[in-house]
Amino acid sequence: MKQIYIFLLFIFHFSLTNAQPKLVVGIVVDQMRYDYIQKYWNKFGNDGFKRLVNEGMFCKNVHYNYVPTFTGPGHSSIYTGATPSTNGIVSNNWIDKENKKGVYCAEDKSVNSVGSSSAAGQMSPKNLISSTVGEELKKSSEGKSKVIGIALKDRGAILPAGHNANAAYWYDGSNGNWITSTYYMKELPQWVNDFNKKELPKKYLSQVWTTSLPVEQYTESDADDNICEEPFKGKDKPIFPYDLTTLMKDNGGLGLIKSTPFGNSLTKDFAVETIKNENLGKGNATDFLCVSVSSTDYIGHQFGPQSVEVEDCYIKLDKDLADFLKFLNEWVGKNNVLVFLTADHGASESVPCSKKKNIPAGVIDEKAVSDSLKKFFLRTYSDTSLLMAVSDFDVYLDRKKITEKKLNLEEVQNKSVQYILKIDGIADAISSEDIQKKNFEDSIRSKVKAGFYPDRCGDIIFVLKSHWLEGFHKGTSHGSPYEYDTHVPLLWWGYNVKQGNSLEAFTITQIAPTVSELLKIPKPNGCTSKPISFLVK
Repeated sequence: MKQIYIFLLFIFHFSLTNAQPKLVVGIVVDQMRYDYIQKYWNKFGNDGFKRLVNEGMFCKNVHYNYVPTFTGPGHSSIYTGATPSTNGIVSNNWIDKENKKGVYCAEDKSVNSVGSSSAAGQMSPKNLISSTVGEELKKSSEGKSKVIGIALKDRGAILPAGHNANAAYWYDGSNGNWITSTYYMKELPQWVNDFNKKELPKKYLSQVWTTSLPVEQYTESDADDNICEEPFKGKDKPIFPYDLTTLMKDNGGLGLIKSTPFGNSLTKDFAVETIKNENLGKGNATDFLCVSVSSTDYIGHQFGPQSVEVEDCYIKLDKDLADFLKFLNEWVGKNNVLVFLTADHGASESVPCSKKKNIPAGVIDEKAVSDSLKKFFLRTYSDTSLLMAVSDFDVYLDRKKITEKKLNLEEVQNKSVQYILKIDGIADAISSEDIQKKNFEDSIRSKVKAGFYPDRCGDIIFVLKSHWLEGFHKGTSHGSPYEYDTHVPLLWWGYNVKQGNSLEAFTITQIAPTVSELLKIPKPNGCTSKPISFLVK
């Protein structure tokens, strides 16, 4: 009898440990630096970020292993487990070398908007080359699992959800609606129409954005009024309070909500509504919701990481996160939901802020690089048209014209590299030929290689010096291979997650295989990274 009891106990334990979570929720906080959790810790409540840390697993040494560190590549790499060299999303924008036109990472002119008369819905995941963990989940469940992506930014909703998602929804500031495209459906579900009819963006923007605490308590940030920040249009100084109703006129109408903490609140509201109406986590197969929190990025770009505005945004986000975790616990229970939270990139300090601290910093403008290169080509080859475009950190040459002039491509690339290296603010430049032929021990050059996809990247990739930004004289940006852009938080909570923290080094591309292993499904088809071992034991 005792042996039978032990056997039954073993079978019961085995069945428990092999069960899958009912719901997986991926949360990507756009532009969240790793240090923000510690920096704002004393301002957080107990039920948001602190709950994830105190009840879950905090991976403290997670880095992006490629450049550029932008939103499109970040979201794609998190969910495919592959760098841009494999998943193809090399930047938010790149140049189509055949027609010499810019390409946006989520654009698709073959589809139409659903929920809007604007072109904001002409989007799909067609430019993403690799599969996502959500795609593999749907295939493994024979289509029973639901996979949905939501974000204010279209790319933050579309790229994580993948090619066979049930839906992806994003925000259209022209009408204040959550919309989608005909790639997913012919018309919005009634529940989305009902949500849009509530006109929550108008309600959120009818208030004044004030600090959650007295402004003098924001000791983790610079003074509210400083030279590092970009004011809203129509406001002389970047200081609290912000009368949002007044600011709407000159700042994008209902699109203004993206640049306030209430854009995150709206995203949380819609995420809860999505789970309820799609009955996520209540079916026979595991469901997957990909949520991207976008307002952190808009506010960060405008005001910079040392601003009261960014600190207040995270204090308010902490409350939204607490509400969301509470809802998930009530909806399916903590043990039935797997949550991970990370970021798509970090951010540099504002250039004026760096200079105040005597840190070498500067701004380089894309047009200035382009104009300088044209002068170089005129002097060297008597033809400015050899330069097709400069896009972010890529220099595209017109290869057809180089052939027509009977020039050697590799020689033109190498001479261009030597010239680019003389431009103030540029730390390194590498030709596409070298990137493809060589293996680099240098960590920065290896990140360039990991971010390189030949059909979409330029003939030369350049890297800025530390604390130099492209185009942002105030506020901040990202895209570099340096610690402040690559180091992001990674928190796990819920299903089979033990409490603790780790300083072991991991890459962002290890998230997808970890989720795959926990769900007992194949890894995404481009993934070569290993899962985080102690999470999948």
